[in-house]
Amino acid sequence: MIRNTKFAVTAAILSMICVQGGASFAKQLFPAIGPIATTALRIGLSAIILYLITRPKLHTFTKQQWLYCSAYGLGIAVMNLIFYMAIQRIPLGLGVTIEFVGPLFLAFALSRKLLDVVWAALACAGILLIVPWQSNGVDPLGLLFALLAGTFWAVYIMMGSKVSRIMEGRQAVSAGMIIATLFILPFALWDGAILHLNLSLFGKGLLVAILSSALPFSLDMMALGKLPTKTFSILTSLQPAFAALSGLVFLHEVLTVTQWLSVACVVLASIGTTVFSKRDGQTPKNQEVQ
Repeated sequence: MIRNTKFAVTAAILSMICVQGGASFAKQLFPAIGPIATTALRIGLSAIILYLITRPKLHTFTKQQWLYCSAYGLGIAVMNLIFYMAIQRIPLGLGVTIEFVGPLFLAFALSRKLLDVVWAALACAGILLIVPWQSNGVDPLGLLFALLAGTFWAVYIMMGSKVSRIMEGRQAVSAGMIIATLFILPFALWDGAILHLNLSLFGKGLLVAILSSALPFSLDMMALGKLPTKTFSILTSLQPAFAALSGLVFLHEVLTVTQWLSVACVVLASIGTTVFSKRDGQTPKNQEVQ
């Protein structure tokens, strides 16, 4: 039992490393093809990988299932596009921290516990520490994009909850990624940068897709099969910290002490609302298809 738990915890941690590492490598593509083409490349290749893994029976979907999957896929596309536009302007660690506030405040909104006011205040303090009240080198538009991405993350979670009630989760994710690809592709063609792909850029895009979707998807399934939902949620609450470390290692993005304190506030708020939540059987509030 202890061995299984250790394996599951390791799988969850590796999943976070993959996701944030994938985001770091995606950001390295921005100078060559920009965030729109990077989003299209990442989502499109992820859709192909997930389709090959899950083999969804698309021909059996009902009209209602297609409708829900369409809204779900739209959420995936917009969330990822706006997030990439955010981290083009601000460090990865700050982008994930601000984005994380979306599902965090969704959890607060669905809770009726007075203690959650404390965690909400802690999360707000984390945001206020990042806001550029003075000229501190943080791009305000990047922060706004990250906040919008967090909003769409919350919408994505709500749609994911609805679609999971009417169909099997893996098929919904695969179909959602296909729809996200169809949505983002016209924007990428309009942008034009994706037409200038070479073998090297395509290889990097494939690496981003594997790290951001295929590997974490599989690792999360392993972890969720052996860990309580609450334990998994606590572990994934560390995503902003892993993002900051990934930005430091792969992108040489050095955060200030105040910015690290902001990350810590959001992580603690997420852990606090998870630990004291009684909704242990629900899907983790901070699980994301990235």
